[in-house]
Amino acid sequence: MTEKKPTGLFSTKLVAIAAVAGIVVGAAAVYVRETMSGNAVETADAAQCAGTVEKAEALKPYFSGDVAAMVPVSEPRLVEGLTFQDQSGAQMTMANFTNKTVLLNLWATWCVPCREEMPALNNLQKAVGNERFQVLAINIDTGDVEKPQTFLAETGVDALGLYRDASMGVFNTLKRQGLAFGLPVTLLVDGKGCLLGNMNGPAAWDGADAKALIAAADGA
Repeated sequence: MTEKKPTGLFSTKLVAIAAVAGIVVGAAAVYVRETMSGNAVETADAAQCAGTVEKAEALKPYFSGDVAAMVPVSEPRLVEGLTFQDQSGAQMTMANFTNKTVLLNLWATWCVPCREEMPALNNLQKAVGNERFQVLAINIDTGDVEKPQTFLAETGVDALGLYRDASMGVFNTLKRQGLAFGLPVTLLVDGKGCLLGNMNGPAAWDGADAKALIAAADGA
């Protein structure tokens, strides 16, 4: 049988160029202007995140190919101060995902690279999502819920659920922390809520490189 190829979003060459840039904004990322809304920035608890820098170093060989733009954390950082809603409207924070490795992604319907990336994230969740790992895709469209709901339905993105922050507070918080420069932005977070790496710009998240990274992170 011929193996089904993952969603072809971007060439390896493009991803490699983005990685060389250092702090990766991503050639296809959409710049977002910061609004005055936002969640309170909280100081990372270095004690809680002890050992995450070493974990990130161990993951470096997996920051390659389609996910070469992922930047490993260089100091202990707790991903906190983010509030958003689930599809029922209930308030959530990263504490709701304790003990899970999380691939946190921010997206919007007006962001073309995000729209292209969402099916790949959906495929990743279907392929490797379990009680220890979850793709957490948070929509930051302002206004009502109709646009993101319609987009997910039309594109068959059915495994991610609809998490939202219509205030763009999650983006503004990550921007102030130097983690987000535009959309899409993706963070790899361990089960204690500590940052392992971050990426600005899109990636082929349903490819072999991404799956190898998630497998390694889940076992770290």
